[in-house]
Amino acid sequence: MNDSNDFEQISPTTLADLLGRGQVMDIGIRPLWPSVPRVAGPAFTVRCPPGDNLMLHAAIHRAEPGSVIVVESGDVDYALAGGNVCAVAQRRGIAAFVADGVIRDLAEVREIGFPVFARGVIPIPGTKKAVGPLNRRVRCGGVDVDAGDIVVADEEGIVVVPRAGHEQVLLDARAKAAKEAAESLDTWEAAHRARIDDILRSGGFEG
Repeated sequence: MNDSNDFEQISPTTLADLLGRGQVMDIGIRPLWPSVPRVAGPAFTVRCPPGDNLMLHAAIHRAEPGSVIVVESGDVDYALAGGNVCAVAQRRGIAAFVADGVIRDLAEVREIGFPVFARGVIPIPGTKKAVGPLNRRVRCGGVDVDAGDIVVADEEGIVVVPRAGHEQVLLDARAKAAKEAAESLDTWEAAHRARIDDILRSGGFEG
C-alpha cells in the first residue's frame, strides 16, 4: 500500500477533523520519547493476552517493511518488548510500534530512535507461551484496527484511517491542509470571531 507513505505528510489533527473521534486513539497511548517523527504505514495487527508477548515477537519477523505493528495487550503489568526487539524491528524496516500496553528498555529504544507509542514503561517482561493468529481485528486505544488500515502517529496523537476509502481521505486531507495553509491568521481570526459571536448570540449571551 504505497499510499501510506503519502500519509506521512498529513497531520493527525487534519485527519481527526475529517474522520472524527471514533478513529482517534485515546490519550493514554503516547510517544515514549520526545520529538518522535511522524510515522504512517499499514497496520500489522497483533493480540497478546495478559502477561504474554509471544505474538508480538513473532510479528517482527513477519510484518512487511513500512508496517506499523499495532498491539492489543491484555495488561500493563508486563512489558511487550524491549530494546533488542525494537532494534530488530527497526532493522527489518518496521515503521513503529503502537501498543495498548507497555515496553521496557526505554533508554535503548530512545537511543536507536525507534518510534514507540504505548501506555508506558515497566521493567519486567512478559512470558512467551500464548500462540494466536496475526492480522486479525484488534482494539487499540479504543479504536478497532484491521490489518492494512493506515495508522498515522506523531506527538499530536494517533489516527486510524480505514483501508476502505483511504484514497478519498487522503485527497480530502490534502485539500483541507492546502486551504488552511493559504489562509492568513487575520482571515482566520475574523471568521472565527464571527462564528463564535453568532453562537453566543443564539445562546442568549450578552456582553
